[in-house]
Amino acid sequence: MQGQYTKGIVATMLAALVWSTAGVLVKLLHQDAFTILFYRSLYAGLLFLAVFRKEAMHFDRRAFLISIFYAPLLICFVSSTKLTTAANAIFLQYIAPAIVLILEPKLLGTKMKRYNLVTVVVCLLGLSFFLFEQKSTGHHWLGDGLALMSGFFLAGLILSLRFSNRSEQMSGILLGNLWVVLVTLPAFLKSGPATPNEHLMLAFLGFVQIGLGYLLFTYGQRRIPALEGSLISMLEPILNPIWVLIWYGEKPALWSLIGGAVILTALMARTIYLRRLTRSMSAG
Repeated sequence: MQGQYTKGIVATMLAALVWSTAGVLVKLLHQDAFTILFYRSLYAGLLFLAVFRKEAMHFDRRAFLISIFYAPLLICFVSSTKLTTAANAIFLQYIAPAIVLILEPKLLGTKMKRYNLVTVVVCLLGLSFFLFEQKSTGHHWLGDGLALMSGFFLAGLILSLRFSNRSEQMSGILLGNLWVVLVTLPAFLKSGPATPNEHLMLAFLGFVQIGLGYLLFTYGQRRIPALEGSLISMLEPILNPIWVLIWYGEKPALWSLIGGAVILTALMARTIYLRRLTRSMSAG
């Protein structure tokens, strides 16, 4: 059991590490957002089809629901990363857990727990810091708006995945990648040929950053508690701006760092509190 737990921890950490590379690769690539999205989803879709085969071909209403959250999530995130800072793109997306906490009681007919309410309020406070952003260009605000929209789509994806089985999840993600390929096909056809190095980065984004990242995360989630998986996955928004700073030289604004830190701290504190609460209830 301990060996499986350790494997789960390592796999989840590797998933967060792989996911965190999206920002720097999108920044380094010269292609527009839609061309990047075409390659990325094409490669990711091929990987899911090769790994899951018939399991990923179980298309029904729940798979369709997953796909219509997944596809715009990818489009909004990559587009926002091109238009605003990578830190803003990933931090604003992480408002998604707070949105889930608001919607869950309505969907399940339960009362909002006090610690969830506190988490939501603090996350909204963190979100307000982005209004003090130092830049004010139109592209910048459009990027922030798309990043915030990606948070809403991520919340919808989290909820739709929660109410579906494994086969529906695989099918939904495959279908979502197909939607992205179809939407971005015109941009790909108009784009010029990519260089060998760009092809490597595009293939990495599809096969590794999305495909392998998701496989590692699902492998880890089967071996560790969901709360710990959620906490470890917080490495993604922490590492994402760091890679961009090191390899691309983009420095996030101070207000973005403060707002992102407030949001991530609130989510981490809630996860740690729930873990301790679960342990105390089990001991009792």
